Amino acid sequence: QLQLVESGGGLVQPGGSLRLSCAASGFTLHYYAIGWFRQAPGKEREGVSYISSDRRTYYADSVKGRFTISRDNAKNTVYLQMNSLKPEDTAVYYCAAPRRNKYGLGSLQAGWYDYWGQGTQVTVSS
Repeated sequence: QLQLVESGGGLVQPGGSLRLSCAASGFTLHYYAIGWFRQAPGKEREGVSYISSDRRTYYADSVKGRFTISRDNAKNTVYLQMNSLKPEDTAVYYCAAPRRNKYGLGSLQAGWYDYWGQGTQVTVSS
């Protein structure tokens, strides 16, 4: 059974860093694009970043230069390194994968993905 599990969230002060992990089971993660999304209270889910199966990366303007997405195929895990965190980064963060292998492609649109993790809370506050 395909499963995505996020971890690494927590409480951090503005300017701090966190690294989120998205561990996959039931499928070989590196054949698929993986997206990171976030949802703050009262707001719609927004795309943050994705990494394609051929390691192309893409970032939302709001996180460009601060967040870095990467993958460790041996661990079947995708990471989201978040630096220079701001209070507006506070949200539940989710990783997602599509049902089919779409080589070289990815998206920041939630509808492009079929499988979702349970989310991990990130709170940026002093």
